[in-house]
Amino acid sequence: MTKLVSVSEAVSRIPDNAVVTVSSSSALGCPDLVLKALGERFRSEGHPRNITTLHPIAAGDMYGVKGMEYLAQDGLLDRVLAGSYPSGPSSLEMPEIWKMIVEDRVAAYNVPSGILFDMHREAAAHRPGVLTQVGLETFVDPVREGCAMNARGAAAPIVARREFDGQTWLHFPNINPNVCVLRATTADEFGNLTYEHEGAYLGGLEQAICVRNHGGLVIAQVQRVTAAGSLRPHDVRVPGHLVDLIIEDPGQMQTTETPYDPAISGQIMRPWDSFSLAEHGVEKVIARRAAQELRTGMSANLGFGISAMVPRILLEEGHPQAVTWAIEQGAVGGVPLTGFAFGCASNAHAFVPSPQQFIYFQGGGFDMSFLSFLEVDVEGNVNVSKLGKKPYLTAGCGGFVDITARAKKIVFSGWFEAGAKIDLTDDGIRVNAPGKFTKMVDQVEHVTFSGRRARETGQDVLYVTERCVIRLTEQGLVATEIMPGIAAQRDIVEASGGRVKVAENAVQMPKSLFSEGPMGMSL
Repeated sequence: MTKLVSVSEAVSRIPDNAVVTVSSSSALGCPDLVLKALGERFRSEGHPRNITTLHPIAAGDMYGVKGMEYLAQDGLLDRVLAGSYPSGPSSLEMPEIWKMIVEDRVAAYNVPSGILFDMHREAAAHRPGVLTQVGLETFVDPVREGCAMNARGAAAPIVARREFDGQTWLHFPNINPNVCVLRATTADEFGNLTYEHEGAYLGGLEQAICVRNHGGLVIAQVQRVTAAGSLRPHDVRVPGHLVDLIIEDPGQMQTTETPYDPAISGQIMRPWDSFSLAEHGVEKVIARRAAQELRTGMSANLGFGISAMVPRILLEEGHPQAVTWAIEQGAVGGVPLTGFAFGCASNAHAFVPSPQQFIYFQGGGFDMSFLSFLEVDVEGNVNVSKLGKKPYLTAGCGGFVDITARAKKIVFSGWFEAGAKIDLTDDGIRVNAPGKFTKMVDQVEHVTFSGRRARETGQDVLYVTERCVIRLTEQGLVATEIMPGIAAQRDIVEASGGRVKVAENAVQMPKSLFSEGPMGMSL
C-alpha cells in the first residue's frame, strides 16, 4: 500500500484534541502545504477542534510562508508551545497567532527550543519529563512567568520547581504528541526520507520517534518521491518505518524567499569573495568590537541581530575559517547567513540535528556566544523575548536561554539608546541628540538572561554598544572601554540615568574600528 496521499487525505486523519508537533524553523523546513490544508479543513468542516501544537522553532514567517498562521483559528487551536513565533517589522500587520495570544484566545507558552526538543526525547522514552537547570531565574522559571505568555497559559502551568540532590531544578512534565508533521526533500515508496536540498535537519527524526512511540500519525511533506530502494541508506535521515503518510509539494521553498540555493544545503561551496560584507555604519562598529573577543581555533555560537554581522567582520579581515560557528538550526562551520536566510549557513562543515546541537549548547561546550539584546537592567538581566507594546517585533526566546545557561563567555551587542541622532566620523562616534529612551533600565520587561545567576556561576559577560563596552561585575554594570568621541559622563552615566558606571581605569577603543576598509584585525 502506497504511503503517498493527497494533502487533504492526510489532514483528514488528524483527530480532535490532537497534540501536533511540527518540525520547522521559520520558513526553513516548514511543511507549509500540510499546515495550510489543516487550516482549510477546519474552516470547511469545523474539525479538528481544540488541538495543541508544539513548535521547537517557529513554523512560518511574515514574508510569504504562513506556517502556524494557518492554524490561528478559534476552535481549531487551543494551546501552543513554541520556542519562537513569526516576527517582523512594525510596518507589517500583527500576525493572527499573535492576536490570539495577546487577546487571550489561546493558551500560549514560549518554551526554550532546546527544552522543547528535550521534552520530545523524554516523552519518546516514557521517562517522567525533563529535569533541567536551563532557564532558572529567567521567565522560564515558575517564580516568574513559567513560560506563560498570557492568562490562559498561566492558568495551566507546564513547569514546576523541584529540589533534587541538593539543587534546584525545573521540571517539565511530558506532553505526548500524537501527530507529527515534518518536511524533507525526497521520500521513497517506503517512506524513507532524505534532506539533500534542506538547509538543516532540525528535529524531524526525534519528533517522529516520539509520535511513533505513542502510537500516533507521522506525516511527511517532500518535494519529490522516488522508487523504493533508490535512496542511499547513509543519506536517509528519517527511516520509513516511522512515516505513515507522504505529501508531495514540488514547489516547497528552501527557506524564506529562497526557492533553492545549493550552497545552503552544502551541495556547492561558495568562493569567499562572493559573500557580501557588513555595511559601513554604527552597527558594523559594534560588531567589529565584538569580533575582537575571538581567537583562532575557537568555536562560537551566533544569534540574530547585530551579532549576526560578526562572521562578515572576519571575512573582511581575511579570516573566514578562523572560527567554527555553530547555530541552533544545526549548521556547523562555514558562514552563517543574515536577513531572510538567517538560520542557514553556506560552506558549512557539517549539519547536526538541532536536538543534538542543543545538547552541545546546554552543556556549554563552545568557547563563546555572540547574542543581541533589547534591554539590559542594573542586575545585568537581558530581555530579548518580550516587547509588550509590539509583541511580534520579537520572535520570543528561541534557543537564547539554552545557549546562555552554561556559556563560558557571552558577548551581547546592541544600542545604548533608542533613536539617538548619531554621526559616525573617522574620529569616532558623535551623539548629536539623545535618544527617546535608554536600553539600560531599572528592570527589564522579561528576564531572558539572568545576570544574578551569571555572577553566581562565574560567566564572563560583556555588553558591546555604540558608546562603550560594559562588563557585568559584582558592582553592577561598569563601562571599561569608551568609544572615541563619547563623553563618558554625559553619553554613558547621565544617558543611562546612572545605571552604568564608568571604571576609573576605562580605556578608549581604537579608531581602527571606524575604518572604511579592513581594520587590520589579527586573531
